[in-house]
Amino acid sequence: MLPPTSLLTLTTKIFLHVRPRVHEYLKQWIERAARIPSPELQKQALASIRSKTFHCEGGSIYGLLAGDQYPEAIRFIVAYQTISDYLDNLCDRSTSLNPDDFRILHASMRHALTPGSIPSDYYLYRDEQDDGGYLTALVRTCQDVLARLPAYHLIAPYLHELADYYCDLQVYKHVSKEKRIPLLKAWFDMKREGLPAMEWYEFAACSGSTVGIFCLVAQAFHQDCTDLLVQKIKKAYFPWVQGLHILLDYLIDQDEDGLGGDLNFCSHYQDHQEMVSRITHFYTQANLSIASLPYANFHRMINQGLLGIYFADQKVSRQKEVRKAVREMIFLGGGVGLFFYLICSLYRRMPASKAA
Repeated sequence: MLPPTSLLTLTTKIFLHVRPRVHEYLKQWIERAARIPSPELQKQALASIRSKTFHCEGGSIYGLLAGDQYPEAIRFIVAYQTISDYLDNLCDRSTSLNPDDFRILHASMRHALTPGSIPSDYYLYRDEQDDGGYLTALVRTCQDVLARLPAYHLIAPYLHELADYYCDLQVYKHVSKEKRIPLLKAWFDMKREGLPAMEWYEFAACSGSTVGIFCLVAQAFHQDCTDLLVQKIKKAYFPWVQGLHILLDYLIDQDEDGLGGDLNFCSHYQDHQEMVSRITHFYTQANLSIASLPYANFHRMINQGLLGIYFADQKVSRQKEVRKAVREMIFLGGGVGLFFYLICSLYRRMPASKAA
């Protein structure tokens, strides 16, 4: 099975193959989470799946790059994204501001990318300790898939690099409010050499996505995967595609984050015009960066789809400045972006069916 390169085939495979498979795997993780002994850990595990299912649905589209092996690629993506969403809930809902706590929790994400790595005591700095092996089971599922990849040795350094960016971000953004921005700025200063021109909050956004990892893993299912191709994928997805992904996420979350006192990277632009200009720039560069990849139209459709999916979110209608930004950028994605914009609400309301 070849990756889809037209809107019709992409949409068909999302509904008939990707979405049912995602829900099959999530059902298994929901059943496992429901058996977590700690009431608080159980609550956050179940809540993270319930409220963030669309993360797994969207990320799993990259599983189609694995061809006939897409079920295994999706198995990895669902497990890895579930770790990310679960830890995000634990950190966001935590009374702890201990960076050691956040770092050891997120060590699970690097372990998940390293077959043979032994899971740690991820809850070492927490009052809640007993998850019944839930997080370790997620880690080992990821390891199990990666251990059988023909090209794992090629993608491993880039998986670890992207995971380290992600984990560092999660530590710095969850510490006490007065420390967050100084830490993020200092981190950016250490990493900015070799990066395109950008600000610290844009670098943070680029670090906060998992889609580069998903793309690399799906590609590594192929025997003909090369080191050159892996380098091209990493360079395309970090910073541009990942930056676009997270900037759009923060664009629509501005009011919500403001009310919750959470850090929002889009709020650091000087004004509305600069924000729209920079998001547009990330979109343009994301499309340029994937142009030399195999099945470039698949990657391009996902970039276009990101615009449609985020712009169709219900949060947009409640924010005047965000509505204005959407009106200014809605046509960037062309017909594909508009298509996803129109079907997004329907897509999220569809009941899951049995996996194909």
